[in-house]
Amino acid sequence: MDCDSPCSPHDDGLPKALIRSDIWFSDGNIVLIADSAAFKVHHGQLERHSEVFRDLFSVPQPVDQNLIDGCPSVELHDRPTDLYHLLIAVTHSYFQKHTAADFVAISAVLRLSTKYFIEHLRERCIARLAIDWPTSLPDWDRRELDGTDSEGRYNPREIFPHPILMLKLAHELNLDTFLPSAFYDLSRYGPSKILAGTRGPPPIFYTEGEPEGQIARLSDDHLCTAFLGREAAQLYMHTFLESALRDRPSTSCANVGKLSAVHCVESFYFIHLNVLRSVGGIACGRDADPLHTLLQAAEMLERTDFSDGVKTCGLRMCSVCKTEFMDAVKKARLDVWQLIPEWFGLREPRSVEDVN
Repeated sequence: MDCDSPCSPHDDGLPKALIRSDIWFSDGNIVLIADSAAFKVHHGQLERHSEVFRDLFSVPQPVDQNLIDGCPSVELHDRPTDLYHLLIAVTHSYFQKHTAADFVAISAVLRLSTKYFIEHLRERCIARLAIDWPTSLPDWDRRELDGTDSEGRYNPREIFPHPILMLKLAHELNLDTFLPSAFYDLSRYGPSKILAGTRGPPPIFYTEGEPEGQIARLSDDHLCTAFLGREAAQLYMHTFLESALRDRPSTSCANVGKLSAVHCVESFYFIHLNVLRSVGGIACGRDADPLHTLLQAAEMLERTDFSDGVKTCGLRMCSVCKTEFMDAVKKARLDVWQLIPEWFGLREPRSVEDVN
């Protein structure tokens, strides 16, 4: 990209302070200027997509305006990186691959497609954000699977952007639909990591700040929101242990009154112990993730890789206890999903359709 150093006064007629971007069509008929970056484009193409641009280009320009590379210019009060991604999106297909690096383009295009009323681009951005920040429990489970590799390692940041970046965009553009899943995702980090923030993507143009990207942190109010939600998630698991595991096996247990009843008792004790390990942060470092912890508890019923000291085996729990516990876990996970907005002090979020 030809944007690493200021252009000379003789470079395509650009004033010395301007940087020529690589969006520079030789047959373009207008130059857009954002901060110190210049883009030579076809105004007809932008007018077809946006009435705002159509009205903007219809405003008469001063007769003595200096031409840039033989074209009139219009100054826009946008970030150069945002305008770059919008112009690319207007002329090319975007978001073909699903990676966390897409977020800088998605946020830029969403920001300016909202400003310039380019509805089809806005809808595409919203649809992509809905994949990364789901509004239903089945979609969240699908997202979590996507963030887990073939060896079972959970590494969501390769595919999904850091939740702090999403939270800042959601508050900027009133995208409250995505706040519950973004706050929940963030709350699974330890407090020190939540406080530290994250580094945003590097800018395209060197005039826009640090080359490695600016540090993004939450406001004090949003930090309190994240910590309160995190505490609520941990408290829920404590309550679940008390209500769902304390009185197990139930009176419906198929082994009641038999010597084999000890198998159900030991199995529930084992599940209880492992859930406590998850809540305490000993396992996987996901101590404030009740959706994951509950799913793990249910998966223990089908696993056969436990050891009794001699051989590997599964939990020797009767079918009645398994069914009752599975039902309790399914209900608890639905409860968690419905409680997330309340945990983070959010009003009932709008649907994706309402956002559009």
